[in-house]
This record gives sequence, C-alpha cells and structure tokens, in this order.
Amino acid sequence: MEASAAAGNGSAGNPFVQPGWQVALWSAAYALVVLVSVVGNLVVMWVVLAHRRMRTVTNYFLVNLAFAEAAMAAFNTLVNFTYAVHNVWYYGPAYCRFQNFFPVAAVLASIYSMTAIAADRYMAIIHPLQPRLSAGATKVVICVIWLLASLLSFPQGYYATTEELPERVVCFVDWPQNQTQASAITYQVCMTVLAYVLPLVVIGYAYIMVGITLWASGIPGDSSDRYHEQVSAKRKVVKMMIMVVCTFAICWLPYHVYFLLQLFKVEMFSEKYIQQVYLAILWLAMSSTMYNPIIYCCLNDRFRAGFKRAFRWCPFINASPYEGLEMKSARSLHVQSSLCKSSRMETTVSSVLGHPEEEPEEGSKPRRPSADLTSNGSSRSDTKTISESLSFYSNTLP
Repeated sequence: MEASAAAGNGSAGNPFVQPGWQVALWSAAYALVVLVSVVGNLVVMWVVLAHRRMRTVTNYFLVNLAFAEAAMAAFNTLVNFTYAVHNVWYYGPAYCRFQNFFPVAAVLASIYSMTAIAADRYMAIIHPLQPRLSAGATKVVICVIWLLASLLSFPQGYYATTEELPERVVCFVDWPQNQTQASAITYQVCMTVLAYVLPLVVIGYAYIMVGITLWASGIPGDSSDRYHEQVSAKRKVVKMMIMVVCTFAICWLPYHVYFLLQLFKVEMFSEKYIQQVYLAILWLAMSSTMYNPIIYCCLNDRFRAGFKRAFRWCPFINASPYEGLEMKSARSLHVQSSLCKSSRMETTVSSVLGHPEEEPEEGSKPRRPSADLTSNGSSRSDTKTISESLSFYSNTLP
C-alpha cells in the first residue's frame, strides 16, 4: 500500500522535489518514530519474557503486538519515508515485494492481537467460570494470527513490482485488470473492513460489555478488600487496553481514508500538495507503533518497574530495590523477604498486594475460579498469615 501510493504521485519525471529544510524536518520526525518504537517495544518484550510473573495470556499477546510494531518500524518506516520523499525506489524488486507485504501483515497481526486480548478480557470478566487460555494455547493463537495476516497480505506482495521510468525507478502493485481498478478497489475495501472496521467493532462490543460489568454494576458494600483490589486491577487493565485500541484507531483512520479516496478521486492525487498530506498521514500511522510502550509504562506498575530497570543506567532514573523485587515471582518474594527485617518484610508484602492485575498462565498452578467470585470476606480470617497472602497473590494478574 505505501510503496504503490508514492508511485502514483507523478509522471515519468519527478515533480515532488522538496527543499532541504522540509526533508530535514520530516527526517527527524520519522527517525523519532523508529527510535522510540524499536527501543520501547523491545523493552516491552524483555519485561514479559525475562520475568516469569509477567508471562500471562494478555502479556503474551502484548509481546506479539510489540514484535509486529517493532519490526514494522525497523524494516519499513524509513523505507516508506525515503520513497515518499524522493519518489524513487532504491531497494530493488525483492524488497519492493516485501515492502508491500510485511507492513500489511504487521498491521493485521497488531489489530488481531488487540482483538484476542479483548476476547480474553471478555471471557475472564463476563464468563469467569469458563476455562481460560493456557500458555500453549495462547502461542497457537498467535501463530494462527500471523498465518491469517500473511494470507491476507499475500496478494499485495505477490503483485508488487518495479518499473524503470526515464528518470527513476518506481515500486507499485500491478493488479490484474488494472485499467478498471476492480481488483485494487476490491482488495482495498476488503482490507479496510478486515484490518480496521470489523476488528474495532468486535473490540468495541467486548469492552462495552466488560465496562458495564466492571463499572455500571458497582462493587457490593460488604465486599472484602481482596475483592475490591481484584476489581480495581481488572479496571486498570481494561483502561490500558482501551487506550491502546483508541490510539490505534485514531492513528490509522486517516490512512485508510486516504487509500480509499485514492481509488475514487484519482485526479486529486496529481496535486503537488498531496505529497505533504501523504507524509503527514503516513507519519501518523507509523507513529502508532511508538505509543503503546509509553501507555504501558504510564498505566501499569510492573511495566513501569521494568522500564526503570532497563534504563537504570540513566542518571535521572531511580529504580528502587522494591521495583526490582516486584518483577519476580511470589516464591522469590517470599524467600527474599524472609531474610529481611520484619518491618521491611511487611512493607514489601503490603506493597505487592496492592497491584494484583492478572493471573499467570504458566499451567504450573491450577486456576481457582472462586478468586473472581468472592463477594465478601466473611469466610476468611482477618489474621491470615503473610505466607497465605503471598500464595494467593501469586495467582493474580501482573
């Protein structure tokens, strides 16, 4: 989509030559996207994969989302930018095919990962007694997501080609029946529906139902503190994912509108100003890859702790010992805290108990549905031991 769009912006010559200062400004803007996206998403992947307690169903899908976004930023963003600025394809026919295939697959994998997260949250909150995805099943779903994304993006990569014009080489998608544009219109409309409209409708319905359950129903007045903490933690996770989805929707809406207009308003895309419009729309779409790590860091305590650990070499980052402990499993917390003074141990435990968000899906510990159904604490003793508390909260979401 991206490469073929730039190819359509001129004739055999190259009318879209920008002054140096414009190129410099756009270069800085796109470089910022690549830097923040690649570094941020790699840290997200490290936080989840390097810390056992972070390996949950939701976080596995977040790793898949981070991988897709980091790869798209690393392999496609700057290539898209240089082609849009110079209107000359420098990278050969093989990369032309890759350039028209992989970004579409990555976007599909991203939105389908968000859809899977919404479905998982829906099942966990609306149907808490139903079996949850195991770690193995989650990995199978991720493979299916990439298989489906690859199949849907294959036609555009297959028909991508390069052509030598008198003064430049262009990369574009040479659809069959190109004179009538029937194939291009059909594919673009289908991709807009499958990669944007339909997933957002499914996600919107899931989070509306989850929101009604978590907010509109309220919390019973006699509920235990543990129940309040669980509901509050679930609300935080849902808020974070709603912000991720809304960011994606806002960033990609102009992009889809642009390509639909290109099919029906061809004359508009011969104007010289369209290059600046396209660069702005492309930047907004590519920038969606850098916002998610920022959202995780701002709205999730454990991701924030992980980012502080990753950047603890910076002089203005202060990662306290507690934040390091928080990333470890409950068993490690129990062993290490037992070696500390009693007062320090109590402080650490009370801090950990304040952030239960999701249940690890490692398969080593059985799920106890009653944890989601507890409505009051009358059957629990107020004098439960610290080890009992740690045992329970080792099964909560990060």
